Amino acid sequence: MPTVQEKLMLARRHLARIQLDPDDLDDLSIYGLYCLEAAVEAAALHVQIKVTKQHWEKANVAHELHTQHGLPDIYDLLNDLNDSRKAVAYGDVEAPDFEDRDVAIEIERYVEAVEELVDSDDG
Repeated sequence: MPTVQEKLMLARRHLARIQLDPDDLDDLSIYGLYCLEAAVEAAALHVQIKVTKQHWEKANVAHELHTQHGLPDIYDLLNDLNDSRKAVAYGDVEAPDFEDRDVAIEIERYVEAVEELVDSDDG
């Protein structure tokens, strides 16, 4: 099982990918979603909340992390990115309308918030 730090490193790797070109909807949709999911998993591991591989469950865990541990609320963003990923990958759903750069910033802020949560409890 991956550690909290391994999940954070994975989130950072995905974040770096979207920061190369925040206007690239394909990368933002795919790697933005994967980045947030890895960050949610890191936070969940840290506070000992069980997470499965289901996208919808990770959104629910993100909501729980928001209400119980003060992390930013990314429930809607996770669902929007998942829909955007499906639109890009399969073309079977309409992509949500969002500002790419704003989404990239929100993703980065979430990763930073998870890192702060982990660091504050470890320090």
